[in-house]
Amino acid sequence: MTGKENQSTPHLRLADFIRQNAPAIINEWTEFARTRSPASEGMSRLALQDHIVDILKFVANDLESEQTPAEQMDKSRGLADRDGPFRRSAAEIHAALRLADGFDIDQMVSEYRALRASVVKQWGAHQQHLAGTDLEDLTRFNEAIDQAVAESVARYTKTINNSRNLFLGILGHDLRNPIGAASMAAQWMKRAGPTDPRHPKMVSDLVSTTDRATRILDDLFDLTRASFGTDIPVKKARTDMLTLCQSIADELRSIHQQQTIEVTHEGDSTGLWDDARMGQVMSNLIGNAIQYSDASGPVTVSIAGTDPSTLRVSVHNPGPPIPAEAQKTIFQSWMRGQVQDPGEHSHLGLGLYIAKLIVEAHGGEIDVASEEGMGTTLTVRLPRT
Repeated sequence: MTGKENQSTPHLRLADFIRQNAPAIINEWTEFARTRSPASEGMSRLALQDHIVDILKFVANDLESEQTPAEQMDKSRGLADRDGPFRRSAAEIHAALRLADGFDIDQMVSEYRALRASVVKQWGAHQQHLAGTDLEDLTRFNEAIDQAVAESVARYTKTINNSRNLFLGILGHDLRNPIGAASMAAQWMKRAGPTDPRHPKMVSDLVSTTDRATRILDDLFDLTRASFGTDIPVKKARTDMLTLCQSIADELRSIHQQQTIEVTHEGDSTGLWDDARMGQVMSNLIGNAIQYSDASGPVTVSIAGTDPSTLRVSVHNPGPPIPAEAQKTIFQSWMRGQVQDPGEHSHLGLGLYIAKLIVEAHGGEIDVASEEGMGTTLTVRLPRT
């Protein structure tokens, strides 16, 4: 290597290289950000590179800042000062904007990986030889990027949590209150007696509608809990499954008067379960059976309590079979709701998914069996204690 070559390509510390080559780094990073489809579709170049200039500036400044061994250790563990520059500005704002633009958290983190790779690759191509300070610069650079990622992820997660709480607040208060008021008015009208020949039918429809809206609301609550990793709470007490199933069957008979529902049992039908939650399960399972029955026979609920440690409840309908592929996903959210109810609108399709979550919260399991000419049977197995 000649002196002239050394003079034409001077060795740069990483902070200086980032400042001098920011346009090339940003250009390469922006091209990568465009691949984060579909979130990046329709975004301008300026929108894709928002705040990357500030992030690079903070990284360069961080490389030149004084840092004790303890501070270095904290930063490597994502424990740096929570009031640092990333939290107050670029990394935090970048996370908020990416969330608003529809980027998921993996896509956002991948942008930082691309930024890291772009800087290291371009810096390595520029250097003619390694200097004693290069390893330190590279270590500090990785720590700075890691801290930026930590701050962006923290802001992204906080925003998601705030959105979740707002969603739950709207469901729990703003929507539940008017539904409750309508339900109370319908019950009062029912007790007050008819003043018009159409009165009983209208009251009955109003009660059914508000009850159904409340059940959908409960399902959405449970779906939201599950989506954010929160288990469905259960309060176990001595419960008689036979009494519970008979009560649910009576409710559904009043709504589906053309459908026969039979409840049978053998052995001990009691155990320690959450009465309200298991009522939700049985309402979903029996309602599902009625919905997909072809009315060629009764919907049957069979309670088998001969096993001293486990209770088995099976709900059968004689309708057409569920395709084998669909059986694999029947307990996932939104799956069966794509089917139109005869003469009715399609629904959310959360019933079986919620039922599975509640059964699993009790330590039990649920499965499906469906064959041509045999109908469909959903079976729940619950430990008694």
